[in-house]
Amino acid sequence: MTLTLILTRHAKSGWDDPMLADHDRPLNPRGRGDAPKVGAWLRAKGYVPDAALVSSARRTQETWDWVSAELGRAVPMTVMPSLYHAEAAVILAHLREQSAPRVMVIGHNPGIGDCAQRIVNALPAHPGFADYPTCATLVVDFPCDDWGAIGWGMGHAVDFIVPRDL
Repeated sequence: MTLTLILTRHAKSGWDDPMLADHDRPLNPRGRGDAPKVGAWLRAKGYVPDAALVSSARRTQETWDWVSAELGRAVPMTVMPSLYHAEAAVILAHLREQSAPRVMVIGHNPGIGDCAQRIVNALPAHPGFADYPTCATLVVDFPCDDWGAIGWGMGHAVDFIVPRDL
């Protein structure tokens, strides 16, 4: 069996209200346009997750709302406060507790980009991968059947996309 991880950075958010806490920032118009494109891409490529782990920040949850609306079926989502600005090691620890064969994580840089770089055995040859811009999405396969067995450098990068490519 193969396990699949989908790592997505939240879509572009706004700073329109300087009094708003970082945790509460919403997506801006570009983010609301990019996230459904990524959801449609996931569906078209057959990368629909079986479960999603989403940071508690408003912008990550809104990203999930827009992405999931394009997936073609309901996918269980868990809001995880510990994913808010989580480091790569925290993301890996949460993944090791999963049971669904295809798991999506929506989080923040620098942790999500760091996790993406560390989890694969070879980096995708995409000019945007190192920056991991907003709504960047990496699809990674692991040749095992237990999330508890995954670790750094074990994943095979299957696909990578940034919204401007769509």
